[in-house]
Amino acid sequence: MFLTAVSLAVAAVPEGLPAVVTITLALGAQRMLKQHALIRKLPAVETLGSVTVICSDKTGTLTENRMTATFLAAAGHRVNLTTSQHRDALNVHTDSLSLLSEQSTLAWLLMGAVLCNDALLETHPELPQQFHAVGDPTEGALIIAAARLGLWKPNVEQALPRIAEKPFDATRKRMTTVHTLPPVTAPLPEALKLVVSEFFELGDATCLAFTKGSVASLLDVSAQVWVNGKAEPLDENWQQKISEDNDQLARNGMRVLGIAFRPLTLFPIDADLQGLERNLVFIGMIGMIDPVRAEVKDAVLMCQEAGIRPVMITGDHPLTAQAIARELGIVPNDHILTGQELSRLSKQDLTEQVEAVSVYARVSPQNKLDIVQALQERGHIVAMTGDGVNDAPALKQADIGIAMGITGTDVAKEAADMVLLDDNFATIVAATREGRVIYDNIRKFIKYTLTGNAGELWVILLAPLFGMPLPLIPLQILWVNLLADGLLALALSVEPSERKIMRRPPRHPDESVFGRGVGRGIVWIGLLLGLVLLAVAYHYWFTGQANWQTMVFTTLALSRVGMAEAMRSDRDSLFQIGLLSNKPLLGAVVLTFGLQMAVIYIPVLQSVFQTTALSAIDLLISLSLSIAILMAIEVEKWLIRRKSRKSR
Repeated sequence: MFLTAVSLAVAAVPEGLPAVVTITLALGAQRMLKQHALIRKLPAVETLGSVTVICSDKTGTLTENRMTATFLAAAGHRVNLTTSQHRDALNVHTDSLSLLSEQSTLAWLLMGAVLCNDALLETHPELPQQFHAVGDPTEGALIIAAARLGLWKPNVEQALPRIAEKPFDATRKRMTTVHTLPPVTAPLPEALKLVVSEFFELGDATCLAFTKGSVASLLDVSAQVWVNGKAEPLDENWQQKISEDNDQLARNGMRVLGIAFRPLTLFPIDADLQGLERNLVFIGMIGMIDPVRAEVKDAVLMCQEAGIRPVMITGDHPLTAQAIARELGIVPNDHILTGQELSRLSKQDLTEQVEAVSVYARVSPQNKLDIVQALQERGHIVAMTGDGVNDAPALKQADIGIAMGITGTDVAKEAADMVLLDDNFATIVAATREGRVIYDNIRKFIKYTLTGNAGELWVILLAPLFGMPLPLIPLQILWVNLLADGLLALALSVEPSERKIMRRPPRHPDESVFGRGVGRGIVWIGLLLGLVLLAVAYHYWFTGQANWQTMVFTTLALSRVGMAEAMRSDRDSLFQIGLLSNKPLLGAVVLTFGLQMAVIYIPVLQSVFQTTALSAIDLLISLSLSIAILMAIEVEKWLIRRKSRKSR
């Protein structure tokens, strides 16, 4: 009774389950790292496979984050920097370009963009005409455009040094810097002389404040517009013209930044600069193009085929977001929610609308958190990207928080479950696919190990009813479990993805791991294996053969080998996927067979495992019975495929 109890315990407990699951997740994390997805929390590997919504930022994730200023617009002046005339001129550095000398308003526009800017301009030590920006890509695009038109940031900053700054924040959507005016007799770069001549027409101003931000936010705090060297009232007519220009650029998929200034006679205005951004003079706007990543469109299509809804969440203009979303195929309709509209919605209203909206524009970090919570209320498994400090709450709330590896802050990375080393949306999709593969392989392992354990339990429980001794001793069961739940299970955990894995919907978050046929397979295959083992045991024991326990032991071991190959897919036949498609498993099968032969034919091991040598006929019978188990599983898969074809 003691030996029976020990045998039952050994047969019932899946000893290798914790180790194999952990190793499977770790190997999956390693494969994801090769695809530029760094997993910080191991359970996220499996959770990725059940993601139903991916909320992604636009800049740098869906696009290349390679900003290029392409359009300058000021009162009465339009310059398309992509036309052949200006494109050729931009390839040659000059100290002064006729464009700025003829149109002083554009010089004001670019000077404001250069001064209200934290990016740096670096030149090649041996080739001064070659330069690049260091810092935020958007700000870098501004100073590069100005440099190509002869307005170098180091020269401009030397002439008008910065004395104060009001940093950008997501609520104001503006940044302001304050600069002292140069003396009348100060030597100036040629490109600045045109603008300086207009400085001294600003009255008694001693400083200039330049503000950069969204056009709408600047219009809210502007009272005048700069027209041909003079400030005119910003009436409804001008507001309409400026808004129309802004919308037109946004419809073309551009990110648009406005520039404004304010002359100051006294500084500081107040200790905390609260009164700095008011009564501004609006100069104009700069349109920038950030090309979409070439691979993202296919990744978005793959998401949609897999039942995963991509959602764009950006701080850009709604029309810009809509243009990019249409280009990528994200927008199912024209319904776009802005941050202001989100703030006015109650949680219940947002939860009702969140299913119909795939693009959110002008959002704040709080809006991101609200969107994640609303999607989760609808039962979605949400992946959310973020890079800023303020994105941390949304990353923490999401089922999978994804931080940007290149542009992300340390706070965002600490709050995230995964870090994108290349900031690419396609990497999220690749990681999601890998998550599905890992979850499938964990299910296969659970089905495989519990089916084998069920077969062992059946033969141990039923054998005494037929008057037989214990068919398997605890050491033999441990040996089989070591081979099956160790070598074979580990090899099964690296099984390649099944066909059309990204053409099926995500699993339901409440789905049991025993769902979709796993529990059914454990019961009927385990029972079949137990009955086969019981039949072998009864026949050889009843006929008085001394090797009856060895026959049961060997048939069980070889059946576990066959089951490992048969359970590589829930639908596809082994003959269809091929033995060579999982070479580690094929190697484990060969090694397992060799070790089992050693146990029953090497004398030293025979005494340890209480086995006897089998004749060639007995070994062939044992092998045939294990193949019969394999074929039974193949028949079930054939019936599943047949039923699926009929249902279509």
